[in-house]
Amino acid sequence: MDNKSPRFMLAAPKSGSGKTMITCGLLTALLRRGINCRSFKTGPDYIDPMFHKSVLGVESANLDTFFLEKQQVRDLFIQRAEQAELSVIEGVMGYYDGMGGDTIWASSYDTAQAVSAPVVLILDCKGASLSLAAVVKGFLEYKKDSGIKGVILNRTSKVMEDRLRPAFEELGVKVYGSLPECEAARLDSRHLGLVLPEELKELKDKLELLADQMEETIDIDGLLDLAETAEPLRRDNTADSHTNNISSNTLIKPEPVRIGIARDQAFCFYYQENLQLLEEMGAELIPFSPLKDQALPDNLHGLLLGGGYPELYAKELAKNTSLRRQIKASYDNSMPIIAECGGFLYLHKELETRDKEFCPMVGIIDAKAFPEDRLLRFGYVELTCQEDTVYCKKGEIIKGHEFHYWNTTDHGSSFTARKPGKQRQWDTIHCQGVLMAGFPHIYYPSNPVIAERFADLCRNYKNKGAAT
Repeated sequence: MDNKSPRFMLAAPKSGSGKTMITCGLLTALLRRGINCRSFKTGPDYIDPMFHKSVLGVESANLDTFFLEKQQVRDLFIQRAEQAELSVIEGVMGYYDGMGGDTIWASSYDTAQAVSAPVVLILDCKGASLSLAAVVKGFLEYKKDSGIKGVILNRTSKVMEDRLRPAFEELGVKVYGSLPECEAARLDSRHLGLVLPEELKELKDKLELLADQMEETIDIDGLLDLAETAEPLRRDNTADSHTNNISSNTLIKPEPVRIGIARDQAFCFYYQENLQLLEEMGAELIPFSPLKDQALPDNLHGLLLGGGYPELYAKELAKNTSLRRQIKASYDNSMPIIAECGGFLYLHKELETRDKEFCPMVGIIDAKAFPEDRLLRFGYVELTCQEDTVYCKKGEIIKGHEFHYWNTTDHGSSFTARKPGKQRQWDTIHCQGVLMAGFPHIYYPSNPVIAERFADLCRNYKNKGAAT
């Protein structure tokens, strides 16, 4: 059956044009109108969806044509959007900027095509005016099926908007308004990471100011009309094309398990689709704080340690000796653990800070983590298992993303990582018994057996009566 799902994408010619600010302000304005929204982020960024959910209370997800095939992206969108009145998709980088910087694969354009979303380009008008019409003309002609239907003029006045409107309309592009510089509502890049409880009111107040401004100068009703023009989508119901490609035995409601998930200032980066997939596998996700909690929650059957900023809180983590010892004892007692990036650093024997202080960590990974003066790895990775493990069999492939400034004396060698389209590859990830730990942020839906096997391992642990 076809799914209507009103929607549009907010994209831009380049990064720094104001996509995130305008997306958050618009979502705030729509929520105030009582519209049930969903938000989506193009690409592998887990931070913006987390911001949308924690600050705005809007359910969010990633749409990524590297992680998933286009039909799977479409199915994922339908699944997440079907209960909403409107979906707002935020683009990534420049509209046509994709894999390696020289292809459209995994670009905002690629995603807009996958979900047939009409596109509004956000134009940064600081230092430019009529030249922006030439930019848009180029975007329209670069791909005849660009999907670009309109523009929003950022950092300019209503007077300039009126002057420029005829030039854009001549191109067949609607101007959906403008936004003047609004310092009071500016979102610092810092705020796109973890939002602390004491910051929540300040951020919500900023977004309210931004929404006030947008109600005055942005044609929100026009954007709602644009969303209604999106063509219906059809889910692919063939057995091998399901969004999550989960094996058939998960159609039976699985026995529940309790998985502890690290959530605090030091550990906060998770793909929402990963968590939902685990929940579909029967996991109840129980939050705990490695910074503040002296003990793990009761009756856990597994641990999930996500990315974040353990290096910024290394001293506080080191001081919590009771929790570190309990995590190590749980591992020694065969509790399944998945740790990524920051969580991987936390499991090291020692973590060095920027000021050269060496802090003891959990000690499961017999290695030292240390800072570098540059970004070590950034971007998509394809991970091929090099040996049979309890999480993956030799030759199986999963996809993920890396972004880290810290290094380690032992990356692990259970997988080989390769950047798409490149020959360069390297060893990564420790699979030690029921442990899977490494720098890559794994996107479970790219190969859902990871989540399924993790949940099964937790059930085995539970049924052996070994729960803590």
